[in-house]
Amino acid sequence: MSTRLLHVLLAALSLTCFAAGAQADELKLIKKGSKVSFVGGKPDGTTHAGGFKEFEVKATADFENPTKSSLNITINTASLWADDDKLANHLKSPDFFGVRKHPAITFESTEIVPKESDQEDGGLATIKGNLHMLGKKVAVDIPVKASVTEESIDLTAEFEIDRTQWGMTYGTGKINNEVKISVRFKMKR
Repeated sequence: MSTRLLHVLLAALSLTCFAAGAQADELKLIKKGSKVSFVGGKPDGTTHAGGFKEFEVKATADFENPTKSSLNITINTASLWADDDKLANHLKSPDFFGVRKHPAITFESTEIVPKESDQEDGGLATIKGNLHMLGKKVAVDIPVKASVTEESIDLTAEFEIDRTQWGMTYGTGKINNEVKISVRFKMKR
């Protein structure tokens, strides 16, 4: 494994496992360029894009021992947007996110599994963690890529979730259960 790849993987590791200890450095979210978005669809191929405008990321990085690092995300569900205003209002209703009863979605990392890569700038890994939504906790595995510089870490992920795992069953059969999620967090070191 190349030294560059090892450094990138260590940076990815530093964002994901549970933190403890004084050696961990706190990372700061750079809001500009960071995003949490999704695409939902119907069996006929119709899709709609959306996401959340307000979210917080608390991350610590221990570059000496990445297993002592952490990544916690809190998403304000009322900040939901969609490519259609009527759809956005419906997504905020109890049929979907129920933002009044469930004002937040949270993710807490529990483990990181690095992946070997032939590329010098690979930075590929799987983050394992718990996604809390609609009062339910579901374990998820998220494939990520980390790009690292001396000043920042850019963490990106694209994956799918099955919305019915959290009890979001409105429109089953007319609306696809799988939702595509896209996340990018720019973090200042």
